[in-house]
Amino acid sequence: MDILTFGAAGAALLVTPGPTNTLLATAGASRGVRASVHLLLAELAGYLLAIATLRITLGPLVATAPLVGQALRVVVVLYLLHLAAALWRHGSSSSASDAAPVTLRGVFITTLFNPKAIIFAFTLLPPEGDAASLWPFLVVLGLSTATIGGAWIVLGATLRCGLGHVVPASLGYRCSAAALTLLACVILAPALGAL
Repeated sequence: MDILTFGAAGAALLVTPGPTNTLLATAGASRGVRASVHLLLAELAGYLLAIATLRITLGPLVATAPLVGQALRVVVVLYLLHLAAALWRHGSSSSASDAAPVTLRGVFITTLFNPKAIIFAFTLLPPEGDAASLWPFLVVLGLSTATIGGAWIVLGATLRCGLGHVVPASLGYRCSAAALTLLACVILAPALGAL
């Protein structure tokens, strides 16, 4: 895959709603763009660490022991459900306004377990290659992550500004919790079908 195709495919993958994007939009809605932009570093670090770990260690292990892949899927689902519960509880509290439960650590761990990293590691990035040949792809990934993640933060902030007087903040947290729960179900469904 050439670098332009990788950039287009990577951008299409990154722009789709998912756990990290949900958290970024929630942070933008609750704290605004300026107070949330630092979360993009956690997103990028999570993707890079996940891709490196998948390609170097877990890839060969999952290929030889499919149960490991199923176990990883269950771990991802449990973490997404944990995040959904935290967002739901925060939306239920009487102070669900500006004190968002979205943290650097939360974005990093969510991105680390994001299924999109698997697609980057095993489908979009060239299968063979040393660090030097992968470097241009990783730069494009970094730029795409910052741009698209930033757009999700701006989207959250824009929706909050536009609907803030009409829609209570608790609804945003509950919608984010519902989206993460739905995503967890989608991720778990193939694992249940394989049993």
